[in-house]
Amino acid sequence: MTKTSTCIYHFLVLSWYTFLNYYISQEGKDKVKPKIFANGARWKYLTLLNLLKSRTAGFGIYQPGSFRQLLQTIFYGVTCLDDVLKRIKGRKDIKFLTAFRDLLFAILAFPVSTFVFLAFWILFLYNRDLIYPKVLDTVIPAWLNHAMHTFIFPITLVEVVLRPHSYPSKKTGLTLLAAANIAYIIRILWLYFETGTWVYPVFAKLSLMGLAAFFSLSHIFIASIYLLGEKLNHWKWGDMRQPRKKRK
Repeated sequence: MTKTSTCIYHFLVLSWYTFLNYYISQEGKDKVKPKIFANGARWKYLTLLNLLKSRTAGFGIYQPGSFRQLLQTIFYGVTCLDDVLKRIKGRKDIKFLTAFRDLLFAILAFPVSTFVFLAFWILFLYNRDLIYPKVLDTVIPAWLNHAMHTFIFPITLVEVVLRPHSYPSKKTGLTLLAAANIAYIIRILWLYFETGTWVYPVFAKLSLMGLAAFFSLSHIFIASIYLLGEKLNHWKWGDMRQPRKKRK
């Protein structure tokens, strides 16, 4: 049975991401912020396809944040539901939900959060104008920046230590991760052709070949993070890969 402390932790994390979703959604109501977040959508940011945001952009820049926040909210929502149902029904009756939770964590939640944390702060420390222009400091509080780009990493690491997750085969996992990356790249390109503005300033400084190299290296980086997550899970919990179905 799922420990009560684990259930409470997951509920607190879900509440935190839900609060961030609400806080970010209220930004559009500010009379000053719409001047910065005018066109496009917060969904274009990997850091925000991790909470929930609306449409953003302006001054040739876009606010980071939404994908990661939304992704984490969905993951911890599923996790909390899994916790509750296990206490009510037991493990055998919710195998599908548990498998979905583990797949969501292995393919998206851990790789994306770790990638965003590392990529954001590496670029920020090198040249913040490439990823998070100083003008955003007047709009986004420092605590919110850290909520979107810093705290996600330790929260994800706690999840690795707190509970085992069954990983798919490497072929399946890396294929699904590649599909997610391709979908995100298509979204970035579509937004550029729609608005004429790149979601991150760094893209505007790259040639076509530079963009291809950047996306390729980013995929290799996030694939390496996926494999790291699998290793960490194996180190802590042993072999938790999903068993292969036997052919008849």
